[in-house]
Amino acid sequence: MQLRRTIPILCLLLAACSQQQESSPAQIEPTLAQEPKVQSIESVEAAAAPEEMPLPTEAAPESPRADVALPENVINPVSDWRPPPYDSPLAIRPTDHFYFNRPIPSGDVNWPNPRYRYGSTAFGEESIHTGVDLVADRNTSILAAGDGEVIWVGYGLYGGLEDRTDPYGLAVAMRHDFGHEGQSLYTVYAHLESIDVWLGQRLNAGDIVGKVGDTGHASAPHLHFEVRTDENRYFASRNPELWMVPAEGWGVLAGRVQDTWGRSLTEYLVQIKSVDSEQIWDVWTYALGTVQPDDYYQENFVISDLPEGAYQVKIDFAGRSYTSYLYLKPGQTNFLEFNGRRGFTMEHETPPPSRSAQPPYP
Repeated sequence: MQLRRTIPILCLLLAACSQQQESSPAQIEPTLAQEPKVQSIESVEAAAAPEEMPLPTEAAPESPRADVALPENVINPVSDWRPPPYDSPLAIRPTDHFYFNRPIPSGDVNWPNPRYRYGSTAFGEESIHTGVDLVADRNTSILAAGDGEVIWVGYGLYGGLEDRTDPYGLAVAMRHDFGHEGQSLYTVYAHLESIDVWLGQRLNAGDIVGKVGDTGHASAPHLHFEVRTDENRYFASRNPELWMVPAEGWGVLAGRVQDTWGRSLTEYLVQIKSVDSEQIWDVWTYALGTVQPDDYYQENFVISDLPEGAYQVKIDFAGRSYTSYLYLKPGQTNFLEFNGRRGFTMEHETPPPSRSAQPPYP
């Protein structure tokens, strides 16, 4: 886990991906797939799963909006390097499912736009985002995230019919050879400049699917990437940050943010600060409708690509700031819950140290 790779800081963080409601989402009959054989990492110990917690109230899904303005590009601090990813599939803890490779090679930016994550509305300017956006130069190669079959090629993915005005633009969809909990898995690659595969083609993980572009509803070149479960349809998406394998030595933080009475707080700011570097990450909870939480975590926010270490988490609620500390373990999903005036529940709460290079527990 010592390898580090320099990647230029990209100041362009794009807007993307509004959806239309002129036609109904495409549905393709799923086939039951096999569970992948998941590997472990010897240098990282398995952690106990979080205790089950009450589920937030579910909201009825909403249709995508057609008459929306694209959000402005926003610069957000990001690290100027990323270590290489773990090999997939990876599940150090039994509740995780990091089955997919990054669809953009490690030599390029392959982490999500932090201001337009899954479940975001770009501060009210867009439809709810059903995937993640990976900013990249035009004609950057896009890679298949896993083994499987190409089941859609071209314009019209949202409606399921040829439509050059479709918001996804040129798109490819894959049905994978493996599934999860008895459900088939699909991935979507959208806004392509060109496509290098054909309908029915068999692909291995890492094969070139196409090239990055800005077709459809996109303001700059980038890849819109989705993970769908059970069905290949718009309303079946899940947060890709819980499915893409993390970088070596880095982990994922997911959480459920609710008020004192257990009601989900939507588009709510969560601030995460590294105790070691003092770098701050902002993440917002999901907007209401359309997107689906993970079956186990029932989260309403996820932020991936956080280096191992101690973090302070801060949420403002009812005129008061609430803070807590956690030690983020690498190669897995770390979980927290916030319940209004009752404050935080952490998997591994850490006392506030001045600096912490090593975990305070075995």
